[in-house]
Amino acid sequence: MKETFGEYIKKLRLDNGFTLTQLAAKLDLDSANLSKIENNKREFDEKRLSLLAKIFKLNITKLRTEFFSDIIAKKLYANNCNKETLILAEQKIKYLKSKKSIII
Repeated sequence: MKETFGEYIKKLRLDNGFTLTQLAAKLDLDSANLSKIENNKREFDEKRLSLLAKIFKLNITKLRTEFFSDIIAKKLYANNCNKETLILAEQKIKYLKSKKSIII
């Protein structure tokens, strides 16, 4: 997916025929907050990922990948990071996985 996570939620909502109010109720949000999420003015709460996956019958692993890739992309963009940052981050992930006792 190339769109932001908020835009992805909006696409899911529209493709499945939900109004903003209907989906907001299912996610235990008010419609104003969901609107802000869809318009990239507020971040989606990670705690609601499972619920979002259930509502739209999505694979939770793929949904988490979309969610976290969006967070990482926004952080890198905001800090004007280059491609080398991603390469180094992948190396650090491998290192962290090898050190299973590290607390994050």
